Amino acid sequence: MATKRYVQQNAHGGWEVLKEGHRRAPNHYETQQKALARARELARREGGGEIRVMNTMGKVVDAVTVPRTSARPKSTKRVA
Repeated sequence: MATKRYVQQNAHGGWEVLKEGHRRAPNHYETQQKALARARELARREGGGEIRVMNTMGKVVDAVTVPRTSARPKSTKRVA
């Protein structure tokens, strides 16, 4: 199931990644880029999803969609 994650600035500085419906972030990141990279990694692990970047007022300023990944990797072998 695709999930939504929110990347937002922490009140004490830095950035955090929140899963939809959660109130507390498990980790804290120094930069927005590090938080986005972690959010993409988590979305890939969960089979895809959407990442929304929030500003300090709580508005969405950017959104990234991580495509759904297939359960099995495609084979590169040719069958004769």
